[in-house]
Amino acid sequence: MAALSLRPEQPVQQHGSTRSPALWPAGGAVLLLALVSLFVGVSEVSPADLLAGDAAAWQTFLISRVPRTLAVILAGVALGIAGFIMQLMARNRFVEPSTVGTVESATAGILVATLLLPGAPIVAKMGIAALFAMAGTALFLSVLRRIPLRNTLIVPLVGIMLGGVIAAVTTFFAYRFDLLQTLNTWMIGDFSGLIRGRYELLWIVAVLAVVGYVCADRFTVAGMGEEFTTNLGLNYRRTMNLGLVLVSLISAVVVVVVGSIPFLGLIVPNLVSLVIGDNVRRAVPWIAVFGAGFVLACDILGRVIRFPYEVPVGVIVSVVGSALFIALLVRRNACAR
Repeated sequence: MAALSLRPEQPVQQHGSTRSPALWPAGGAVLLLALVSLFVGVSEVSPADLLAGDAAAWQTFLISRVPRTLAVILAGVALGIAGFIMQLMARNRFVEPSTVGTVESATAGILVATLLLPGAPIVAKMGIAALFAMAGTALFLSVLRRIPLRNTLIVPLVGIMLGGVIAAVTTFFAYRFDLLQTLNTWMIGDFSGLIRGRYELLWIVAVLAVVGYVCADRFTVAGMGEEFTTNLGLNYRRTMNLGLVLVSLISAVVVVVVGSIPFLGLIVPNLVSLVIGDNVRRAVPWIAVFGAGFVLACDILGRVIRFPYEVPVGVIVSVVGSALFIALLVRRNACAR
């Protein structure tokens, strides 16, 4: 299991305050991005219009801009923490829901729900997607226990291959039943269609993110193995199942409401770790802040890069995230030498 260590080249920080004075300026920067997000879009809305009592401006602001900005923040926070939990459970820095088959499994669940229960409410489809996501994540963890892992890069490679197989099967059935266009709406994250009444399910992931923060230390211990966890008095299977449920529910809710946003749960925890180290309690608030800010920045960029047209945030995050992923791999190889 040595190949699965988080960062063997650096000691894990076990002590120290979980609070950082720099967290407040970082939160202020995220708030500034949120304010910018509220006034960027095709429909012209400005602070002057709101202060003047413009009814049309207020309607756009409350029905579209505020829900969209809140959805971006909630998705960024939750996916960052979900990726961190996945890395703690697998003891590998290069895994997250979109690289282990979790997101692809959730998408398959939505497709099954659409085929078998087309009239089901969104909550029911979310539940089916969560069940599929749990099954896909459990399958990935089960595969890891059965193969020799001599290099940390094998872990995300196994996850990517597993996700590719699941995505291929899902795409085949979507093609067979003429649902490819519908499938694409779940495979690419996009906040443009979120208005009041269509984003509220994302508040569920806020609660799940808080639970993940409270239990983060338990996931760290569980990642050390069943024998080590039991010796410390923790229930290994219960802790792993809790992590599995949290990651699956967060992934399912985000995919149902927004679509897939790849690499976010991988990049954010790694960048935070480079800056503040591996203290779990200290890292989680930073992951939440940085995750929200990263998605906000990508969403704003997607709205202005081809104005008045909009590039889906999933595309922007994929491009930036893949570049950062490659940079992290190169850096790791350089450090290993």
